[in-house]
Amino acid sequence: MTALEIGIASFPILMVLIFLRVPIGLSMFVVGLVGLIVVTDGTQVAFGRLKSETYTTFSSYSLTIVPMFLLMGHFATLGGMSSALFKAAEGFLGHKKGGVAMASIGACAGFGAICGSSLATAATMGRVALPELKQYGYAGGFSTATLAAGGTLGILIPPSVVLVIYAILTEQNIAKLFLAAFIPGLLAAIGYVIVISIYVRLHPNAAGIRPAIPWSERFANLIKVWPVLTVFGLVVGGIYGGLFTPTEGAAVGAAGTGFIAWMNGGLDRENLIDSFMVTARSTAMIFFIVLGAGFYNGFLALTKVPQELADYVVSQGFSPWMVLALILAFYLIFGCLMDSLSMILLTIPIFFPVISVMDFGLLSLIDMQADAALEVLRNGVPDGMGAEMLASIQDAIATGTELTREQMKELGIRVTEGRVNRIEAEYVAIWFGILVLIVVEVGLITPPVGMNLFIINAMDRKTKMIDTYKAVMYFVASDIIRVIILVLFPFITLLPLYLLY
Repeated sequence: MTALEIGIASFPILMVLIFLRVPIGLSMFVVGLVGLIVVTDGTQVAFGRLKSETYTTFSSYSLTIVPMFLLMGHFATLGGMSSALFKAAEGFLGHKKGGVAMASIGACAGFGAICGSSLATAATMGRVALPELKQYGYAGGFSTATLAAGGTLGILIPPSVVLVIYAILTEQNIAKLFLAAFIPGLLAAIGYVIVISIYVRLHPNAAGIRPAIPWSERFANLIKVWPVLTVFGLVVGGIYGGLFTPTEGAAVGAAGTGFIAWMNGGLDRENLIDSFMVTARSTAMIFFIVLGAGFYNGFLALTKVPQELADYVVSQGFSPWMVLALILAFYLIFGCLMDSLSMILLTIPIFFPVISVMDFGLLSLIDMQADAALEVLRNGVPDGMGAEMLASIQDAIATGTELTREQMKELGIRVTEGRVNRIEAEYVAIWFGILVLIVVEVGLITPPVGMNLFIINAMDRKTKMIDTYKAVMYFVASDIIRVIILVLFPFITLLPLYLLY
């Protein structure tokens, strides 16, 4: 067998190991290590990589952001921030039809802004909101489905551990990825609220009514969410204000939530040690999956499977949009069977090279030149520019013609094909990352193996899983509609980048 054939054959072997319940990290590690031994016909390269890959993975500065965000989520829970968010949202929405469920979504969105884990968001908000939903007569399946869907906002609304891993794998800017995730995250929360509104009209008995509370109590509850706003503003403002890097921002966020939890009396020595231990266990699990993925991806790179796949797709003349649709459909299907982090680590090294050679036409050289030229001319005609040159530039802009070197030199701009291609490649990578994050997030609530569904249902043993499955499909439909919108209109995702960069 050739190296390419061995690389292709490794994928079904890996799938068999995964479906036999072998841990995903161990599966990728074993297949990658054995694959390297077979391809290189010896153990020298494989064992050499065992040393180097382990060191580079566990000493990566970028990966230190993972335990910081996980720790921030634990401290936020101890500090009572999840309860404060829910009470504030419930005060303004709880008296409406389906309002307590809507408040749960709002609280999940707020908690997701200080917690980078979907499972942690679902578990935390489940403990806070589920008793309230049951108290006011919400149907069991509707309640569990709402909280499971709301939990997915934990990885969509920045900070997101999965986005950090994607950024490392594709060598993208973490801050830009976080920025691009904001609008899709808000659309997700709005879409879920709309779903709840529709559901309670189709099933009037699925939700009860909570009595309205006085406005003074509503504002009192709203004031109590100041710690969340402070931490979020400090972390996000510091990152985009240039005060610190995303990694440093994560450390500041963890320290800030820890201090607030201590001030609120929720953090003592025992809880502190427990938080460190839980974070360490979660981090160790994630790091081992990253290590296994590193071995397997190194093996695939040696067999040239990603490069050959990209070349094949290009040579066949497939439409970039058709390729993107097939990849997203793949994620939707396999997301029902695998967890989000494993999906990202396993597939991005294979699919990203394919997407990166596709031309989606997100940017146009002529449009970028025109925008740059107009920006200069708004501040006045540059000194020394003659009337004839000015007229030729204005004519080129009006007719959609590419500017010449002489015209760009007169304007003092430099917008070349190479620069446009570099910017577009970055935009495609960021846009694709957000789309992947969304479809992977859908897998967390898609039967039969939606992790969030099992977490929430475990808190409500009286609710049948089939009832949760039926109700959650309304939220899945909302997610699919959102994916279609973001695919058709990339501008929605990339708008913050256009404005700030």
